[in-house]
Parts: sequence; structure tokens; C-alpha cells
Amino acid sequence: MNTNELNDPKDQNLENIEGTIVSYNAGNLNVADGGNDLVDVEADKPVSIADEAYDEEPNEELKPIEMDDEHVDFDEEDEEEEDAEIDEEDDEPHVDYSSLSKDELVQTLKDLINNRPVQKIRQKVEGLKSIFYRKHKAEVEKLKKEFVEAGGDLEQFALPEDNAELQFKELLKQYRAKRAQYNNQLEDQKQHNLEQKLQIIEKIKELVNSTDSVGKIYSEFRELQKQFLEIGPVPQASLNDLWNNYHHHVQAFYDFVKISKELRDLDFKKNLEAKIKLCEQAEELLLEPSVIVAFKKLQKLHEQWREVGPVPRENQNEIWERFKEATTKINKKHQEHFENIKEQQKKNLEAKIELCEKAEELAAQNPKTIKEWNKLSKELIELQKIWKTIGFATKKDNNKVFERFRSACDTFFNKKRDFFKDIKDVQMNNLQQKTELCLQAEALKDSTDWKKTTEDLINLQKRWKQIGPVPRKSSDEIWKRFRAACDYFFEQKSKHFASVDNSYEENLKAKEALIAEVEAFVFGENMEENLDALKEFQKRWTQIGFVPIKVKDDVQKRFRAAIKKHFDKLNTQEDKNKMVRFQAKLEEAKANPRAMSKLRQDRERMFNRMRQLENDLTVWENNIGFFAKTKNAEAMIEEVNRKIERAKEEITELSEKIKLIDKLEQK
Repeated sequence: MNTNELNDPKDQNLENIEGTIVSYNAGNLNVADGGNDLVDVEADKPVSIADEAYDEEPNEELKPIEMDDEHVDFDEEDEEEEDAEIDEEDDEPHVDYSSLSKDELVQTLKDLINNRPVQKIRQKVEGLKSIFYRKHKAEVEKLKKEFVEAGGDLEQFALPEDNAELQFKELLKQYRAKRAQYNNQLEDQKQHNLEQKLQIIEKIKELVNSTDSVGKIYSEFRELQKQFLEIGPVPQASLNDLWNNYHHHVQAFYDFVKISKELRDLDFKKNLEAKIKLCEQAEELLLEPSVIVAFKKLQKLHEQWREVGPVPRENQNEIWERFKEATTKINKKHQEHFENIKEQQKKNLEAKIELCEKAEELAAQNPKTIKEWNKLSKELIELQKIWKTIGFATKKDNNKVFERFRSACDTFFNKKRDFFKDIKDVQMNNLQQKTELCLQAEALKDSTDWKKTTEDLINLQKRWKQIGPVPRKSSDEIWKRFRAACDYFFEQKSKHFASVDNSYEENLKAKEALIAEVEAFVFGENMEENLDALKEFQKRWTQIGFVPIKVKDDVQKRFRAAIKKHFDKLNTQEDKNKMVRFQAKLEEAKANPRAMSKLRQDRERMFNRMRQLENDLTVWENNIGFFAKTKNAEAMIEEVNRKIERAKEEITELSEKIKLIDKLEQK
């Protein structure tokens, strides 16, 4: 109701009063000047501020919140009808269709069109249409996803024929046709009503020429008024002119027939009582919690006000100002309500843009680990939860900002899906490798070659650790299989060595007795026999089995020390014998020139060998300082020291032989 139009309170001059009605344009959230036009309270309704509905790998299993469209795009032919005049209030309760399948939605729409008045089913049809196309779009997205995951090119995707959608579209066409037919019939009826009302006005006009009594004329007048009000609606464009014409001739009738003051005052009094009641009803609407409900009811009150005749002149201004004041207050609340909605929608848009920016930041990242992906997934899902708590944005921006947010979410989860697809490929390869290790371990588990098999299984365990993770569903199973094979072997090994532990003590006694025998051994004159005896000691040592592990090293050292002592003595005697044989060889060469030539060649070879050993000796002695202090390093140092000792002994021997050759040549 635009109160600027409420400027003429004269009940007898209604051109600028009775034709004024509340007007509201839901598209731009403004309360507009209705002028002389009536507004369909069902068609002009505010933008609905409702929660938006959403339609998602791991840890890997983390999934995004399903994001349904906030709007539904229909077939080009499926446009909203501009004419909402035919809509009537539905007398059936609201029904939730969201749980129905597409086929059930088709059948429900068919039943509505065939069994319910077309003017009462618009909201139900719109609800069915929204749910049907949301489900349809979800199916299309699923088919596209399956097509791409199967290796197809999205540009080559062809949507299969959907019989349910074809039926649904056909039913919508039938609905639009019935709606258009009804609307045309309604317009025809309105035109017919207009003609009837114009005929009644003509009859009222002709009453002033009647020669009948005033009482009879007045009775005819009241009957014509009753008929006029009982006739249904007329075309909107003719409404104001019709009412102005009607009130003009009604007033003319009163003035012409000069109805008695008592009768006229009685009529005015009834009209005043009716308008007071309308004022009270309008004032009660100020307490109505719903601004929209109050606004719709106010329109109906204005329609009733227009139908009530004039009131006493002394009450005209007062009663009109009272009705106007209530109208102005309701109108103001109505306007403030939608201004608040518009302001809230702006704030919602700002909040959603901020969420879009955060989602785009997450979508732009490229994590390298599952942990990082899961962390970002939780952040994005939290943004989706926040999004669902925010109401609609402004009408022109709501769909755009939603598409922006959903695009960022889709980009993120598509990248995540690709990452985990690669991870799964790697994990499947790891599973294959670990399965092969299981087969190898199972092949070894019954072996009794304890030492070698132990080494082999330990190597398999090292390789197992080097292989990355496998798919979660197979992780426990493959590990238990591998561990079972390893455990079985080592359990058998433990049982075996538990059975031989008792023999270790006997072996220890035998080895200690052999050590005592070696230590007491005395060389004879024959060096060959001495050497054979030492070899026999070594052979007997190896034939004796294992000893307890705690004394193994000590017993081994004692045996080596005892046998080495004899070998050193044997080597010393051997060296002496070598020098004696070499001197004898020199004596024989004195009288043989060819032999002397051979000795000189031997001297040269010995000299070169001695220089080579001296160089090696220097390198070995330097290298010892670089070995780390580890168990393996100690063994290497010991080996190098043995090489150094042997080299020194050989250098000494070579030096002595060279000196003997030089003395022989000087004689």
C-alpha cells in the first residue's frame, strides 16, 4: 500500500480512494505504487529465505559434503508463467516429495494434473519439478563421472535417453496447456462479468427515470447493488473505471431520488459500522507475527473497503485516516521486512564470497602426502558446513557465487581423487611386491639350513621395510601372512637349538682338552711331521660341534693363540732352512756363468719386489688411521696388521738374499 495515493478521504468521490491497493514486486524487493491495479496476493510473494541444500577420500576415506544445486535449470520451454491470477489457495496439506523416485514423481505429477483443479496445484507442481530435476541432474553427474573414470573423454559423453524425463516434460506441457486454457476461460468469464456489471450500472442509471414509488425504486436499487457485488471479478484494466462508474451512479441515485434522511442515515450508519470493523481488522494485523500474512490480509480488507458504500460526511475524514494509518504502518513493516532481507542477503553474499576465496586457496594447493591432503580436506569440509548455515545471497548473485564455491570444491576433490588414484596404483604395486616376499618366506619356512635361511629371511624383512604401504583393506592380511612364515621358521629354529644346547657343554670340554693338548705339543726333528700334526689339530677342532655362545669367543682365541705359537715356530725354522738352501744355491752358481746371470735377474726381481712391499707398507700403515671405531673396522685393522707383519718379514728375507748375491759377485 503506497500511502502517497491515499489523499482523498471523500467517500462520495472515490476516484483516488477505492482504487488504491497494496502492490509489491518480489523481483526487486521494493514496495511499489500500486496505482489503480489490483495485485494477486498469491503471485507476488517475497523471495524465500531458506537453508540451501547440498548434494565429496582419506584419512583417505574423507569425503566432501554433498552439494546439491541451489537452483534448478529446466527445459527452455519450461518457463515460469507470468500470469499468476489463476492461483488459488490449496486446501490440501503440504507434502514432502523429496523421498520419491523419479518414476514416483512422474506418477504424482500425473495424478495432480488429472485429479486436482489446475488453479490450486501450482506450488505442488513447482516442488515436484525442482525435486525431479535435482535428482535428474545428480544422475547425469554420476553418469559423467563413471564415464570419465572408465577412461572416456568428457567431450564425447552422450546422455542416454531418460524415459522418466520425457514423461515429466510431457506432463509439464499438459499442465501449462490446462493452465493456459483455464486462464483463458477465466479471462472470458471476467469479460462476461464486466458486461453484466455494466448492464447493472445502466439499470441503476435508469432508476432515476422510474415513476414507481421511492420504496419500490429503493428496493430495486438494493437488489441491483447485491447483484453487482455477487458477480465475480472483472479484467484488471477495467476495474477502476468500473468502480468509479458504479459509485458515480450510486451517488447520483441517492441525490436524484432524494431518499429520506432517515433511510439515507441508516445506510450511512451501516456503512460506517462496516468500515469501523475493517479498521479494527486492519489494526489487529499490526500484531500479526508474519509480515507477509498481514500484507496479504490487508489487500483483502482494501477490496472489502471498496465495496462498502459512503459514510456520514462528519465521519469521512476520521474513518479514512484511521484505516489509512493502519495501512501505512503495515506497509512500513512490509517494506522494512524486505529491506532487511535485502541487507541480510548482501551480508550473506559477502560471507559466501569469503568462503569462495578460502576454498579457492585450498584448491590451488598441491599437497604431496596423504596427511596433508586429509588436513586440507577437513578444512574444506568445514567451509562447506559453514556455507550451509548461511542463507541466500542476492537474487542476481546467488547462483553465481554458489557455482564459484562448488567449482572450487570440485577442483579440490578432483585433484585429491587423482592424487589418491596414483597412490592406490603405487600401493597395488607395493602389495604385489609384498605378496612375492610372502611367497619367498613361505618357501623358506621349512628349511633346516638355519644360518643361511636366517640371513635370507632377515634380508626379506629388510626389503619388506623398504617397500611402501599397501591398500588399507589388504594391509593387515598381507602383514600377518608374511609374519606367520617368518615366525614359523624362527620357532622351528629355536626348538632345534634348544635340543642341541645340552651337547654344547660336552663340546666345550672336548675343545678345552684339545687346547691343552696343543699347548703341550713339542716339535720333533721332522718338519713335515710337525706340520701334519698341527693340521690334524685344526681338523679335530672343526669336527667338534658348537659350544655355549657366552664362551665361544674366548675358547676360539685360546685355540688360535696355541696353534699360532706352533706355526710361528714352524715358520721360523722354515725361514732358516730357506736361507740355508739359498746359500747352497749360491755356492753352486759360482762355477756356472749361466747360473750367475740367472741370479742377477733374481736380484733385480727381488729388489723390485722389496720396493713394492715398502710402498704397500706405507699405504697400509696410513690407512689404519682412517678406520672407524666399529666392530667391522676392528676386524679390518687386524687383517691389515697381519699383512704388514708378513710384508716386513718378506722384506727382511729379500734384503738378506740380495746381500748374499752382492757378496758373491764381489768375490
